[in-house]
Amino acid sequence: MDIDTTFRALSHSTRRQLLDRLFERNGQTLSELCDDLGMTRQAVTQHLSILEESNLVVSQMSGREKLHFLNPVPIHHIFSRWIGKYENARLNALALLKDNLERENNDSSK
Repeated sequence: MDIDTTFRALSHSTRRQLLDRLFERNGQTLSELCDDLGMTRQAVTQHLSILEESNLVVSQMSGREKLHFLNPVPIHHIFSRWIGKYENARLNALALLKDNLERENNDSSK
């Protein structure tokens, strides 16, 4: 598995949004994925093609429809290689501290 291809696929916000939509409801058609994106079918098709090349999305024909499914395995590989090696407890504590400080900063600026 080419991790650079996965990172390239994840680098675009539209592709991440498509992955989020498939996470919410797997097995969507191109038409369903195009809803509310504000872009042409051709543009969405190009993004899906990149996601399929990186193996983040797999598709399956169901009659005349092509259904798209999220494949979480490449994301798990990224997690294992780049995130999992760090202590989750320490990262969670830092994230919580950051959120609290930002919340206090926002509250004091009102």
